[in-house]
Amino acid sequence: MRLPIIKNLVEFIENNDEDYLIETDEVLESLISAKGIKDEEIEVIAELMSNLSGALEVNKLIKSGTPKKDALNQFMQRVLGAVNK
Repeated sequence: MRLPIIKNLVEFIENNDEDYLIETDEVLESLISAKGIKDEEIEVIAELMSNLSGALEVNKLIKSGTPKKDALNQFMQRVLGAVNK
């Protein structure tokens, strides 16, 4: 997960609708099962899906009243905490 990408996607949600990200995630998920797709391509798609999921999680925090900067920081701390375990 990359914070700059998640931050950009959160801004996209603010200016549009989160359904776009949900639908994009569904499209990417369907691509993973395409015939002939290489492992490297699957890794790139999975990374994109991870960033989309992160942005949706941050957006949930923002909707619940957490300021955007705090929501981004909380999410990344949670991710880093999970990685360090």
